Amino acid sequence: MAQLEAREVPLHKVFCSDYDFRIPDYQRPYAWQTEQAQQLLADLEEALLRGDGEPYFLGSLVLVKDSRAADADVIDGQQRLTTLTILLAVLRDLAQQPDVVTNLVAMIAEPGNTVLGLKAKPRLTLRPRDADFFHQHIQTSDSIRTLLELNPHNLRTDAQRAVQANARVLHTTLATWTDEQRLALCKLMGVQTFLVAVSTPDLDSAHRIFSVMNSRGLDLAPADIFKAQIIGEIEEQASETYARRWEDAEESLGREEFSDLFSHIRMIFSGERARQELLKEFQAQVLSHYKGGRAKEFVDEVLVPYAEASAVIRDKTYAAGDGSPQVNAWFRRLLQLDNNDWWPAALWALRSHGGDPVWLGSFFRLLERLAASMFVRRIYTTPRVLRFAELLTDLNKGLGLEAPAFQLTDDERTETLSRLDGDVYYELRTRRFILLRLDELVSEDDIVATYDAPRITVEHVLPQNPGVDSQWRADFTADERKQWTHRLANLVLLSRTKNSQVQNLDFTAKKERYLRRGVVAFPLTTQVLGQDTWTPEHLEKRQAELLGLLAEEWRL
Repeated sequence: MAQLEAREVPLHKVFCSDYDFRIPDYQRPYAWQTEQAQQLLADLEEALLRGDGEPYFLGSLVLVKDSRAADADVIDGQQRLTTLTILLAVLRDLAQQPDVVTNLVAMIAEPGNTVLGLKAKPRLTLRPRDADFFHQHIQTSDSIRTLLELNPHNLRTDAQRAVQANARVLHTTLATWTDEQRLALCKLMGVQTFLVAVSTPDLDSAHRIFSVMNSRGLDLAPADIFKAQIIGEIEEQASETYARRWEDAEESLGREEFSDLFSHIRMIFSGERARQELLKEFQAQVLSHYKGGRAKEFVDEVLVPYAEASAVIRDKTYAAGDGSPQVNAWFRRLLQLDNNDWWPAALWALRSHGGDPVWLGSFFRLLERLAASMFVRRIYTTPRVLRFAELLTDLNKGLGLEAPAFQLTDDERTETLSRLDGDVYYELRTRRFILLRLDELVSEDDIVATYDAPRITVEHVLPQNPGVDSQWRADFTADERKQWTHRLANLVLLSRTKNSQVQNLDFTAKKERYLRRGVVAFPLTTQVLGQDTWTPEHLEKRQAELLGLLAEEWRL
C-alpha cells in the first residue's frame, strides 16, 4: 500500500526547496476568476486585522510525491498555489525594502545553491502551454507592470487571461496599501498561514484522497479524473500529443459544456438515465470498453468527434452540402428550449449520419417535435430524461427515424394542443419559444430567421387593463376580454421593452405609437399592423389559423 503523509506546512516551507511543484499535463488549466482571487486576499486581510496570532489555514494540497524527493505533481491545489504565487509576485514588485524583495523572490523561485546541488528554477511549473508565460510575467522580478500592459485579447489561452486578470485585481488593491501593511501581510503569509499537504507516491491513491476531501478551490470535475486515467495509459512519447488534443476539445467547448459532454456520452453508450454519480457510471458504462491499450482510441473515436459535434450544435455550423441550412435551423429551434436533455440524441445523429443532411433534417424535425411537446406540456426532468433514454435505446437498436420513442401518443398530442390553445401568456417559460416558432411559420422564408435584437418581449394587442372609456371596452365584453387577452391570437413579439404609458391605447394609436416602432422583422407582429380593427371575431379566426400552423408543424 502506498505510504501516505499529511502535515501542516507554513507557506514559507511550501515555497522552498522542499517542494518542486509541477502541474501535470492532464490537469485542467488555471481557472480561478477575479472573485476568487479577491476573496483569497480578503480572507488574508481579515486574518491580518484580527491580529490574534492564530494559525490561518488556506486549505489543502494533494500531491504525488516521494518523501525522499522534492518533485511533487499537484493533483489538487493548483488554483490556490498559482494564485498565491501571483499574490507573492505582486507583493514583490510593490515592495520598497530590498531585503523583502529578496525574500519574496526566493519564495517564488529557487535561486540555486551550488553546495546543496540546487538549480535555479521556479517553485511552481504550470502546464507546458502556460509555463513559459507564467515564468516570464509572474515569476521574473519586475514583471507585473509589463504583464498588466498586455492586451488580453492577444494572450494565447484562457489560463493566461485569468493570470493577468487576477494579477490586475490584486495589484489594484495592494497598491493602495502602505508599505508597512504589505510587509505585515508578507509576514502573515510566510509564518502564520498554513496549507495541509497530503502526499502519496501513488497516483491512484492521490485521486482517492482527493475524492473524499473538501477543498475551497475550484474542484476537479469528473472529466479531469477521466483525463488522468486515459492520458496516463498512453505511452510517454504520445501522451503530450493526446493531452493537447484533450485540452483543445475542452477549450473549444468551455469547461462547463465540456463537463456536460461526458454526461451526454454516458447517456449515448448506456441508453439509460443516470442512477449514480458520473464518476462511477462513466467508468463502468464507457471507459470499461477502452481498457487494455485502447486509450488513444477513446480520444480519437469518442471524445474528439463528440466534442466537435457538440460545438457544431452550439454554434449552428453544420456544413455538408445541400440541406445544411435546414439542419442548422433545427439547432436554433432546439437551443431555444430551457434544457439540453435532447443533446445526447443530437450528438448520436451527427456522429452516425453526419454526412447526410437530408436524413439529419428529418431526424431533427422529429427530435424538435418531441422536445417541443414535452416543453409545452412542462414535463419535468425525470420523465423527460427517461423519454430521451428510451429514444437512444431505439436508436442504438437501429430503428432510426422509425424509433417508437419519437411518436407522441394521442393523449400527448391532445394535451399539447390544449396548452397551446390556453392562456399562453401566463406560461412564462414557454411563451417566447411558442411565439418565435409561430413567427417562423407565418414567414415566407423556409429557414428560421436570426433575430439580433438584444431584447425580445411578448406584448398584448388587446391590453390587460383597458381604460374605463377605452374603445376596447366597447368592442369586447368583460367575458370576451377574459377569453382572449392572454391567448396566442392576441400576443405579438416586440424588440423593445414594454411601455406602460402606451400599452392601453386604442388599437389605431397603439399600432402607430407602440407596435410599429417595436418591430424587427417579426412577421407575426407585421400581420397585426395590417389590420384595421381588432375584434373578438378577428381573434377567433386568428387563433384557429395560428393553432392550425402549430398543429400541422408538430403533427398534433
